[in-house]
Amino acid sequence: MHQLILASGSSARLTQLRLAGLDPRTIVSGVEENPLPGETALELTCRLAQLKARTVADHVEMDSPMIIIGCDSVLQMEGRIHGKPGSIERVKRWWHQMRRQSGMLVTGHHVIVRDDRGERSATRAASTALTFADLTDEEIDAYAETGQATQVAGGVMMDGLGAPFITRIVGDPHNVTGISLPLLRQILLDLDVPWQSLWQSSEA
Repeated sequence: MHQLILASGSSARLTQLRLAGLDPRTIVSGVEENPLPGETALELTCRLAQLKARTVADHVEMDSPMIIIGCDSVLQMEGRIHGKPGSIERVKRWWHQMRRQSGMLVTGHHVIVRDDRGERSATRAASTALTFADLTDEEIDAYAETGQATQVAGGVMMDGLGAPFITRIVGDPHNVTGISLPLLRQILLDLDVPWQSLWQSSEA
């Protein structure tokens, strides 16, 4: 059985994988999430997902078959790319711009498989369209002050206090939490790893 490694410190991604029956080990890559000049949301997220997975892969000894998953998410709004806000004030500013608007949450995925067949990998992205509620100034301030949104793409959350502020989703809802489970399953299938082979026994 493959050892599964999530190259991320995201509790939301880890939770989604565990709910789907997987139990990855987490290793934070430490990669700086800075865009290159002229990079699109798709290019940025795929590059960073690959860099995160590769950075972790280069520092892990292969003592058994393993799968390393790297992900990166951003919110694209009117041609602008929003990563992690990083501060309460930025969360407030972004949500004042986002209320009543729509955006696209883009997540790049890079998967590396290492086993007795050697190493193989693939990079793909998922996009989910979001429409945001008409938040009051008081709601925006209260949400920002909790600090929950400072370290998530665009300050958008589906698994916390911000969940009621998303009024419409078109596409994979898992993707909003930072990892598209249907896309990940397909990537693994294409790399000859059956999804069900990664399920953890419930008898432990």
